[in-house]
Amino acid sequence: MIVNSGCANACTGSQGLETAQATAAETGAALGCPSEQVLVSSTGVIGVHLDRNTMLAGVHSAAAALSRDGGPAARGIMTTDVAPKEHAVQIETPKGVFHVGGIAKGAGMIEPMLATMLAFMTTDAKVEPALLDKALREVAARTFNAITVDGECSTNDMLVALASGASDATIGEAEYPALVAGLEAVARTLAIAIVRGGEGATKLVEIHVTGATSNEDAMRAAKTMANSPLVKTAVHGADPNWGRLVAASGRSGAQFLIDRALVEVGDVLLFQNGQPYDDNAPEAAKLLERDEIEIHVDLGTGGAGEATVWTCDLSAEYVRINGEYRT
Repeated sequence: MIVNSGCANACTGSQGLETAQATAAETGAALGCPSEQVLVSSTGVIGVHLDRNTMLAGVHSAAAALSRDGGPAARGIMTTDVAPKEHAVQIETPKGVFHVGGIAKGAGMIEPMLATMLAFMTTDAKVEPALLDKALREVAARTFNAITVDGECSTNDMLVALASGASDATIGEAEYPALVAGLEAVARTLAIAIVRGGEGATKLVEIHVTGATSNEDAMRAAKTMANSPLVKTAVHGADPNWGRLVAASGRSGAQFLIDRALVEVGDVLLFQNGQPYDDNAPEAAKLLERDEIEIHVDLGTGGAGEATVWTCDLSAEYVRINGEYRT
């Protein structure tokens, strides 16, 4: 992997492509591998040409600084992140012990179908590419694809898993659940760290949707609430406005039966079966003042579909950061 921060090298035409290709070739030469085995990743401002000479010089200084003791990579890939994000776990199986580690960056323009999120995960397990790909996709659906900071999309979104096979643990179908568990432990930690450190964020919000006709419908409703400026500002102001959540659920496109729906903040009931419980609002407001908040919405269909999404509040600081992003 070769990564640079500060310039996305996106919307830079053939010159940008040639710079990426030259970077891959230089990295391959420095590490003794074909350029086709090098993954190039860039993050930062869009539409600015990446200086090729700076990149090629950086390849050699980075290669010279490689160490088994780790290094500054997690900090080096940051843009508007407030802190580096890294995590690792050890997994024991009957076939041996293996490890999963990872680093990530991202704080704004986070809606991971296209985002400024970069995440790199590694394992020393022996696992075939097809099985690793299957596990990564399964894990991503519940972690990196279940977060949002602002609902905004960008370029250069990337999630990569690399397996070295350096351990004694061989992963087959029987060990697949252990591989998923290891990947998910790291991915969930990194994904939530992205939201917790979102641009201008003061609160981490977990939105859990139940009672949907399908998991896809539940995710649709959860993402709509998580990306709603009215929901996010209500959370920021500790305003237990259940109507914001009901309105977002109703317009999400998911099947929603208001006469059977339920809204809770923590364990405090605010709305159920078409009736408000406004006497509980002061108690809910106290919970909303915390820096970690749980919201539960049941869509009322009686279905088994459910989903969990992590988001953050929307503050004046987010506006300041993005109002001054290029200037």
